[in-house]
Amino acid sequence: MPVSVERVLRLLALLQRRPSWTAVELAAELGVTDRSVRRDVERLRALGYPVQATAGVGGGYQLGAGTRLPPLLFDDEEAIATAVSLRMASGGTVAGAGEAAVRALAKLDQVMPPRLRAEVRAVHGATDTLVGPGVEIDAEVLVTLARACRDAVRVRFGYARADGGESERTAEPVRLVATGRRWYLMAFDLDRDDWRTFRLDRMREVRATTWRFRPRDHPDPVAYVQRSVTEAPYRHRARVRLRAPADEIRQRVPPQVGRVEEDRDGWCLLVVGGVELDWLALHIASLGVEAEVLEPPGLREAAARLARRLDALAG
Repeated sequence: MPVSVERVLRLLALLQRRPSWTAVELAAELGVTDRSVRRDVERLRALGYPVQATAGVGGGYQLGAGTRLPPLLFDDEEAIATAVSLRMASGGTVAGAGEAAVRALAKLDQVMPPRLRAEVRAVHGATDTLVGPGVEIDAEVLVTLARACRDAVRVRFGYARADGGESERTAEPVRLVATGRRWYLMAFDLDRDDWRTFRLDRMREVRATTWRFRPRDHPDPVAYVQRSVTEAPYRHRARVRLRAPADEIRQRVPPQVGRVEEDRDGWCLLVVGGVELDWLALHIASLGVEAEVLEPPGLREAAARLARRLDALAG
């Protein structure tokens, strides 16, 4: 590789490493003069990299955002991580994202050095993904809501309720939360004057308005969505103390299934919802730790029925 080309690549790597560099700092890192730095910066600009220069004291060079995406420069670890992530994304829940990930992976694979390509394929060949059926959503809906969260603008959309009806909603979006199977929006529902969780796959004709809003004090989005997903949709809500560390139970109970909180004396608290108490009793018993039912009382009766069935099966 010619020395000048190698130096330009090193310059690009430096600009990607931190927000701003002075010409003197870059010259010292590259072992060249300030004039050579300016010439290499112009070469990067000709390739499509928007290198911005600021004059005066405290000025320097920084890599900005351009109107198009120029070629990227990855080190070995970044290239492997990106390729593996793209392979995982090819089976995602965002409509069109799988095909886009495959195209991006093909481009990356084409320019990747053979030694890195072999490592990526080794990881892929030795890995299987166990993923339950997810609900696919429109990528345009995802982008519209993400921008509305960022810019603090109200959104309007049709929403399909769980009972089969549909209503028009106006909301102030705060955060998107993904659980692995579904995407949710936490927003302040102006029609109900309260915080709400909306499933993205139930939204129709999502559009951002021009009405900006002042952000309100809000609950933690992840905790709020988790509480809504694990408790609100179900007929029964159970609170159970378990004799086990909270981190151990969190490894067995996914966040979209139940909420695990710290408790005292080596116990933790599990809050989980379910349609049937018998199912809840079976789920809690399958954790294999000592449990104390706090509520509802009917869960104890369900546990007793389960115990009689298991005793009959064992006999």
